[in-house]
Amino acid sequence: MTLTLLQEFSVKRRAPELIGPALAPKSHEVKQLSDIDDQQGLWFQVPLIFFYKNNPSPSMKGKDPVKVIKEALSRALVYYYPFAGRLREGSDGKLMVDCNGEGVLFTEADADFSLDQLGDDEIKPPCPYLDELLYDVPGSEGTLGCPLLLFQVTRLICGGFVLAFRVNHTMCDAFGFVQFLKAMEEMAWDNAKAPSLLPIWQRELLNARNPPQISCVHHEYDQIDPIKATLRTKNPNDLDHKSLFFGPKEILSLRNQLPPHLKNCTTFELLTACIWRCRTIALGLDPNEIVRVSFTFNIRGKRFNMQIPQGYYGNAFVFPAVCSRVDALCGSPLGYAVELVKEGKAKVSEEYIRSVADLMVTRGRPVPTTMGDLYFIVSDTTRTGFEEIDFGWGKPMFAGIAGCALFISFYVNYQKKNDCERGIVVPIRLPFSAMERFQEEIKKMTI
Repeated sequence: MTLTLLQEFSVKRRAPELIGPALAPKSHEVKQLSDIDDQQGLWFQVPLIFFYKNNPSPSMKGKDPVKVIKEALSRALVYYYPFAGRLREGSDGKLMVDCNGEGVLFTEADADFSLDQLGDDEIKPPCPYLDELLYDVPGSEGTLGCPLLLFQVTRLICGGFVLAFRVNHTMCDAFGFVQFLKAMEEMAWDNAKAPSLLPIWQRELLNARNPPQISCVHHEYDQIDPIKATLRTKNPNDLDHKSLFFGPKEILSLRNQLPPHLKNCTTFELLTACIWRCRTIALGLDPNEIVRVSFTFNIRGKRFNMQIPQGYYGNAFVFPAVCSRVDALCGSPLGYAVELVKEGKAKVSEEYIRSVADLMVTRGRPVPTTMGDLYFIVSDTTRTGFEEIDFGWGKPMFAGIAGCALFISFYVNYQKKNDCERGIVVPIRLPFSAMERFQEEIKKMTI
């Protein structure tokens, strides 16, 4: 199969194959997902892409990266065997994994271009060549009964390669997927008998209480009148997909606009406030409407008494939302939005997390607030460790999310190819009519 790229490059792929665990599980299990995992808002697949130079370690010289990664994948699946299964739906919409060992999809490919021929616009998200570098195998795009992981390894003429993935979000979050990739890394390097960090399922840790009790306010699940939601952004074909780069200069410019008591805010709080405000201005919404922004909040670690062990690779986050009237958000200085984001983060507690799980089972696993112009989600992946994954050819020159989902933007680490400036790239989708104004608003705030 040959497909032509935008710059007249081509990719030749072999037929996709199913890769199962190197050793079959001892028994056929059915494992339930947590009540955080199986919420409707996570029923989608996340694409990621890693670019590797031709920089093999002495032990990898002369080896084929396709073969190395395929074998590492199969051996890692011995421990992460649920990934080789299929999701099915039980009573009351509860998702569970049939650990049948059917396998994950794997495609081997060759391309007639080198990494030197790709500029920043081809490497940073949104990757314009994603369809060629991550083949969408027919029938694989769903949630129920579909492969949970899809891989493509594409060799380049320079000796480097591109590794692209697609993972079903109900199975894991970014930290959980990095844990799986690290297990693959260990298998690739030294044929380890087992990962140094063994995977732990224990999804019941994030299940609803018995009886469930919604004890907090969750604006992220507010139901908005579909007519009021002004869903101009619901059709991907009507949307422009671009990304913004925020380096040290841009971050400093934004921070200088804050009052003294907010200047020590985090980069995440600063960017989220800025992008939310500029997006709202660009969409030209009714000044009296209420807009929301949600952001993923990792609940691992010691801050919460959730007893989530190391090795847990399920979804361990909530995404609290904050609200504002359009006129207040657009007409106030940047500090107004920063204060709201900080307040949203501060309200996350163990009780809040438990309340989210209780809401899932009480309200039938609702999707987040009606998507559209009035609601926006951001997810920070800059601390997940994607850029540390080394299968024997060095660390990737870029690793991370390949683009934004329909209403979800991701914060991704990026180093410019030409001047090596480091910063954060944020892909975003907006109607074509709003994208130009959005970029202008960002530019005004970061000069």
